[in-house]
Amino acid sequence: MKTLRNLVGGLAGAAALNIVHETVRHLVNTAPRVDLLGKEALSKGLRKAGVNPPSGTKLYLATLAADVVSNAVYYSIVGYGKKRHLLTRGAAYGLAAGVGALTLPKPMGLSDAPVTRTNTTKALTVAWYLLGGLVTAAVIKKAL
Repeated sequence: MKTLRNLVGGLAGAAALNIVHETVRHLVNTAPRVDLLGKEALSKGLRKAGVNPPSGTKLYLATLAADVVSNAVYYSIVGYGKKRHLLTRGAAYGLAAGVGALTLPKPMGLSDAPVTRTNTTKALTVAWYLLGGLVTAAVIKKAL
C-alpha cells in the first residue's frame, strides 16, 4: 500500500512538472526545453543500443512517456522516511532533480543549452522540478 501511495504521489509530481513544462514552453521564449534534452538522450541511447530512434511525433511521445515514468519513480522515493519530514524531502528531491537537470547533461554527452541558455531558463528548470517534488509530497501527505 505504501509503495502504491508513493507511486501515485510520484506520478502526480511528474504530471505537474510536465504540464507546467509543456504549457510554459509554448508561451515563454526563455522557458526550459527539457523535451529537447529528453529527445536527444533517448535518441542517443537507442542508437547506442543498436536501435533506430523514432522521429517527429513518435519521438516526442516516447520521450514524454519516458520522462513521466522516470520522474514518477524518482519522485516516489519522497514517500519513504518519517512523515514529519515529507515536505522537506519533497523540496530536497525536487531541488536535486533541478540542479541535476542543469549539471548532468554535459557529463552525459548531451547539450545543456535547452536548460542553461539564460539565467531565467536555469531558474525555471530548478523551480519546475522543485514543484514536482512538492506536489509529490503534498499528494502523499494527503493520502496518509
